[in-house]
Amino acid sequence: MARLGLDVQVVSHELARSYRNVRFFRTAHLGRPRMVAGWLTGTVGPVLLAAVLIGTGSGLGLANEALLFLSLTVAAALLGGFLPALASAVVGSVLLNYFFAPPLRAWAVAEPVDVLTLVVFVKVGLSVAALVDAAARRTQQAARLHAEADTLSFLASSLARGEAELPALLEHVRETFAIESVALLERSEGRKRWVCADAVGPVPAARPEDADMEVPAGEGLVLTLRGRTLPSGDRRVLGAYAAQAAVALERRRLRAEAEQARRLEEANRLRTALLAAVSHDVRTPLAAIKASVTSLRADDIAWSEEDEAELLAAVEEGADRLAHLVGNLLDMSRLHTGTVVPLIVEIDLDEVVPPALKGVPEDAVILDIPEGLPMVAADVGLLERVVANVVENAVKHSPPGQAVLLSASVLDDCVELRTVDRGPGVPDSLKEEIFEPFQRDADATRGNGVGLGLAVARGFAEAQGGTLTAEGTPGGGLTMVLTLRTPPGRRPVGTGHSTKATS
Repeated sequence: MARLGLDVQVVSHELARSYRNVRFFRTAHLGRPRMVAGWLTGTVGPVLLAAVLIGTGSGLGLANEALLFLSLTVAAALLGGFLPALASAVVGSVLLNYFFAPPLRAWAVAEPVDVLTLVVFVKVGLSVAALVDAAARRTQQAARLHAEADTLSFLASSLARGEAELPALLEHVRETFAIESVALLERSEGRKRWVCADAVGPVPAARPEDADMEVPAGEGLVLTLRGRTLPSGDRRVLGAYAAQAAVALERRRLRAEAEQARRLEEANRLRTALLAAVSHDVRTPLAAIKASVTSLRADDIAWSEEDEAELLAAVEEGADRLAHLVGNLLDMSRLHTGTVVPLIVEIDLDEVVPPALKGVPEDAVILDIPEGLPMVAADVGLLERVVANVVENAVKHSPPGQAVLLSASVLDDCVELRTVDRGPGVPDSLKEEIFEPFQRDADATRGNGVGLGLAVARGFAEAQGGTLTAEGTPGGGLTMVLTLRTPPGRRPVGTGHSTKATS
């Protein structure tokens, strides 16, 4: 009986197993081994005892012999309950009457005292059997109530903690009651058909009529079971599961609505920030391009070759700024719509870093890429955009004449690409905010971008399975750490010698 004790912290499988034990206990509350032992003691035991007493010629007297047979009846009651004890009392009384009560070998009883002895023997045997059986049933009932209380406590605690997911809860029902499938059905909006909100197990019921058992779970909700019909004693616990399933379904819908509201809020925030940020950053290069082209087309002004080259350079610079801005906006929209699908291949950093630095001024970056670095698993185009955006941001915030250091190293099964600048740096409390869209430093001037570069860089890094984090540079500045995975089996064979170059 100790197996029936439960604790609310026990995992669901143990809880289900204990509750099943209680259910089986109801049909055979003493267990099969004890029932077999009880029947053997109640039927075979009296025959063996009679054979021993006859064979030894004990001559103990009917009262003492009745006590011996009564001990077998008590033992049968303790082992097997009422029915084995009843059988023991009947067999014992028959044997006592025929073999030990005068006249022997006859069904008559000569002495009234012997009649009383046989009657008392039967009454005591049946009373003991009834008491033992009642005690066993009380024990079974207490164990069942205890298991029910623990199950309800488990459901209540999981509900309070918000841990009861609907599929897990339905699987818990299936395991607890040992059935084939469980389904939570809901009436459609037109109330004309049933829709399966969730189900576990093979071939769940599509309608309440197809189920072996159904329990109301709320307004328009029904919990259906297939596999067998549960006894009425299980309906209370099953009703608690049904109510919990309705709560889990409602919680899932609320989470979905909250997530949808969050996405709409984020989209609205992005639109507002985009309009506020782009209004100036788009007009400035457009105005510069328009002014330069208008000046070049003027017929009343004779421009020198140097002036024309300067105006054309302004047009090119404005176009480049517009192209960079539009590219970042498109990249951010791809990230937010989930359309970024990286093509992961094995590449060497030497294939990606030099092309990514084409947009920065000469002598603005110092490369420190050791030889013998392992290949990395990444998308060539996305990785190039990440490096370009990070380096561009570092160069933008570096003091004049101070080059940005771009170094690579191996850490466990990853390669780290660190971009180190000596700019003003960022406080620790703001290091995560700089990766949010439309975030710019307080001292950033208009025309220096809309604050999407680092947001796009982190999004592309994570899409490839990497990470992009910000650290403080010792002595002042900011260090961007890009961590990339190495392909399985691609371990570094040696660090070699560092090759330093400028771009």
